[in-house]
Amino acid sequence: MKTTGLRMLGASAMALALMTLTGMTQDASKPTGAPAAPPTVTPPQPVEAFAALPEFEGPALSPDGTRIAGKRALNGKQYLMVAPLLKDMGKPVLAGLDDDVDINWWRWVNDEWLIAGLGSKQIIQGEEYYVTRIIGIRADMQKRVKLDWDNSGFRADEVLWTARDGTPRILFAKQTGIYSMADVYPSVYEADVSTGRVKRIASGQTDVWDWYADSQGQLRMGVRYSDDTRRTSLLYRQSNAESFRIIARADGRKAESVLVPSIFRADGTALAIDDSDGYDALYEVSLPDLKLGRKISTVAGYDIDGVIANAAGNDIAAIRYTDQSYHDAWLDPRIKELQDAVDKAVAPRRAEIVSWNRARTRFLIEVGGPSTPGALYYWDTDYGTMQFLSWHNPQLKGRMLSPVRSIRYTARDGTVIEALLTMPRGKGSRNLPLIVMPHGGPFARDSESWDWWSQYLAELGYAVIQPNYRGSSGYGTAFAKKGEGEWGLKMQDDLNDAVGWAAKEGIADPKRVCMIGASYGGYAAMRAAQRDGAVYRCAISYAGVSDLAAIQRYDSRFLFAKTRSDWLHKQAPDYRSVSPRFGAGSVSIPLLIVHGKADKRVPVSQSRMMVAALKAAGKPVNYIEQPLGDHHFTRAEDRLEFLKAMTAFLAQHNPA
Repeated sequence: MKTTGLRMLGASAMALALMTLTGMTQDASKPTGAPAAPPTVTPPQPVEAFAALPEFEGPALSPDGTRIAGKRALNGKQYLMVAPLLKDMGKPVLAGLDDDVDINWWRWVNDEWLIAGLGSKQIIQGEEYYVTRIIGIRADMQKRVKLDWDNSGFRADEVLWTARDGTPRILFAKQTGIYSMADVYPSVYEADVSTGRVKRIASGQTDVWDWYADSQGQLRMGVRYSDDTRRTSLLYRQSNAESFRIIARADGRKAESVLVPSIFRADGTALAIDDSDGYDALYEVSLPDLKLGRKISTVAGYDIDGVIANAAGNDIAAIRYTDQSYHDAWLDPRIKELQDAVDKAVAPRRAEIVSWNRARTRFLIEVGGPSTPGALYYWDTDYGTMQFLSWHNPQLKGRMLSPVRSIRYTARDGTVIEALLTMPRGKGSRNLPLIVMPHGGPFARDSESWDWWSQYLAELGYAVIQPNYRGSSGYGTAFAKKGEGEWGLKMQDDLNDAVGWAAKEGIADPKRVCMIGASYGGYAAMRAAQRDGAVYRCAISYAGVSDLAAIQRYDSRFLFAKTRSDWLHKQAPDYRSVSPRFGAGSVSIPLLIVHGKADKRVPVSQSRMMVAALKAAGKPVNYIEQPLGDHHFTRAEDRLEFLKAMTAFLAQHNPA
């Protein structure tokens, strides 16, 4: 990794940032309230508005609640920013990155120091690897401290614990080298992020890749996993003064797994998420025997997503779940009261508390919904009024665009599929052109939230349906298993059956349908072009997989390659038969393929091979390769280029 890492913005860029930093330097002690509600009828919005990066990403309050940190969009790029919430604390400061270094995450350690996880592609012995590091950043961004970079291997950015006593201390796990196996297994260190001093707490152990600490900074657990045998062991101890012992074992080849606690409680028990009843739910767990006790929470028909710890870190304050939309079910009565009050105040928009101070008296709240990108607000409980900080999208502001709702339809084999339906505003509700837009993953799901792709397509006049096809996450273990062996088969049927449902309802014209998707969704779009030309008029793939055997070979360069291969074989036992590349001669509809050359998850070779196969088969194809594009559209100019190309392609082959 280059030693330059973070770099400060120049004076002109800083001035521009301050001019565009709407409301961030207002006096938080004088609440300003929310901006006036926008009119309900708005003119068509330009493509540039939908291509814009989020104005603020991952906003986080400092422990004392006086500063906010997060990624800030400026001139189509993102920078790490720290801004004061009280104007007498100075002006916002920003730091950028070298073009080849990513900021993957950031968090506060105490009131004056943050840490950030950096990632960069490096060539080592002729092979390209992704290398990660941690850097300490003083809140004024005038001092940056590398945490033992020189004595680290590939992975060195896993934070296990952050001190709660105001000191700038963390526990983190890192590989200590590259060339010997002893160095590859991560050891655990305590670090002072203000000085960079580190001391080893636990040495790496064979096949132990993940470590866990409790709220007191005691290293409590390690998970040993062998990629060769697919066997897992759970190592446990009560405190740093004890030695680790194995308390559970599992054989992955028998579909067994070990229960890993999420939170260690003060009374010696733990909390863990388990799916023994068919859905992920939260349970009390005894230690060290890992016996399940009382079920604390479940959501009928859905998995829970996770938990939010209390201020001490030794119990839960909220349970996170997604049914049709995302929710935090607060158990802390004070915050539950706040959540209920904000929900009532902003309805029909939705409010999510995204960050809070140490005392949990100051909060950052995102208010928005599936039809509006919304805004970021600040709430100080001493005053009881929300203060506007920043629009999520300054061009769209709080405009309400096309309506979104969840629907359900029954696939041809009787499986019930949940989907999102976006109806284009002002275009009626009958015989509309339709876009089927499958999500990536495929172990993921769509829910009712702002989606710049679907809203832009609706702005063009298309109805958009986003099926959570079999194999999607969030619907329990049985639904997930329905996807095994069904890549490009029944999972594809689920997408086609969405067209049938929309046509039967009178919403869609079945003769005017296209499929658009990214990653697995891009795979599905190419597969549709090859397999289901009678259903669709065209297809668009962004960063799609075309050759499953090749993606397995690519993944073999990463950790747990054999396990990844096991998983992929379960999803598609016969790679060749469901790989669009090998069915290029059967492609019967126009196809647009877009891929970023800097994509680390799905290499650009996947699209290049598909394009070559189409040309060899004499099939026309539109191909755009974005030189700096990645897998997640982190650059505004790549988003804009894609949206414009998509617009032109649809206008030609499936006009609205």
